[in-house]
Amino acid sequence: MKKNILALTVLCLAFVSCNSAKTAMNNTTSLEGTWELNYVTGPRIAFDGLYPNTKPTITFNLKESSVSGSNSCNRYSGKLNVEGNKISFKEPMAMTRMFCPGEGENIYMSTLQKIDFYSISEDGKTLNFIMGDIAMMRFEKK
Repeated sequence: MKKNILALTVLCLAFVSCNSAKTAMNNTTSLEGTWELNYVTGPRIAFDGLYPNTKPTITFNLKESSVSGSNSCNRYSGKLNVEGNKISFKEPMAMTRMFCPGEGENIYMSTLQKIDFYSISEDGKTLNFIMGDIAMMRFEKK
């Protein structure tokens, strides 16, 4: 009897761990593609004032484990560091060096480096970048 209970417990634990691994993989897979910024916390300047012509974008390529995009003026690219819902942009990224008026570029890049986690809405259309428990940036799927 004890062997049956032990075997049933091990089987249940294996099922639960496989199911949670699938959920984490599906969540990471939903990052794939291009997202456009529509909110950033912190600056005292209105969002449209920070990005009057072009909104920043971020593109995730999971096959190549890379991230790239535009910070509204310059292009950037780097290695994708993601595990489950943890994400990091702390490693240096390659970036073009055009002159960019305003503070939008600096705010975008400095906020990106503070991000610890991400979440994606159930409908898959909204990506939130989170620092601690505060949503710092919000993107919309393009």
